[in-house]
Amino acid sequence: MTISVRNVVASAALSAALTASLAGCGGASGTTDAGREARLGTPAASAPADSAPGAGAASQSPSPNAPQAGAPARPPTLAPGPNGLTPVFERAKQQTDKTVALTFDADMTSDQGPRAADGEHFDNPQLISALRTLKVPSTVFMTGRWAEEYPDQTKSIGTDPNFEIANHSYSHHAFKSPCYGLPALDGAAARADVDRAFAAFRQAGAVNTVPYFRFPGGCYDDQALRALSTAKVTAVQWDVVSGDAFAKDPDAVAEQVLAGVKPGSVVVMHCTRSAAPVTEEAVRKIVPELRKRGYRFVKVSELIGK
Repeated sequence: MTISVRNVVASAALSAALTASLAGCGGASGTTDAGREARLGTPAASAPADSAPGAGAASQSPSPNAPQAGAPARPPTLAPGPNGLTPVFERAKQQTDKTVALTFDADMTSDQGPRAADGEHFDNPQLISALRTLKVPSTVFMTGRWAEEYPDQTKSIGTDPNFEIANHSYSHHAFKSPCYGLPALDGAAARADVDRAFAAFRQAGAVNTVPYFRFPGGCYDDQALRALSTAKVTAVQWDVVSGDAFAKDPDAVAEQVLAGVKPGSVVVMHCTRSAAPVTEEAVRKIVPELRKRGYRFVKVSELIGK
């Protein structure tokens, strides 16, 4: 099926509609020159044990994001950027291979428990089922709070070789201010927030976790990159915004993705029924069309390893 490209909702209007649960996800990110240079890191696959996430002063205790028993081999990461800043990945350097990574942010803020208790759905099991049926390898950027709310789903996703779970913070608070009205964390609290999310994944029984991190709202600067430098993670952004947050028309979401995908692209979407209700339907349109165009779906770890 060929889907023609149509005009979609303007990004400014979309940003105005965002709430805390999806605040800024899939929006623009602000970086300094050094932050941009940090994207130019080179793959550092199969890092030795003493350079593993959490190594160094904290090596006397288990790292929150260290591979667990039964997990696959350590996924590739990028080498640190200038002055040791956390490296940032947006799109594969090898841009002739027709591969694309669909990524899904499983958002839930630290204070949304009452809304979940009242019946609001921050999960989307139908989307995960569709990705399995369509055989689409995917990367889920999950908050620790989401993992605590849905431990069974976290374990199911995190033990399925079709998926890998990456870190989207514990609280979905901002690592740079201002950031779409999100409360901000300072450096020490930011690093602790990342560790707490990895601990939540481990507690839920997920083993397919990767040392990748996505900033809430996509907002970061050199200070944020410096704060995470000891976590030994690669920050993962995107080059294609799906526009699925609060969208009502799955065709419009699909068309926006199809218009933006290039070889090596990272697409940001959401795994949150209440705030992104048409994502599953959009994915069912996107996947066959991209395969018809010759694209192969991969996880972020495969793109970074190219």
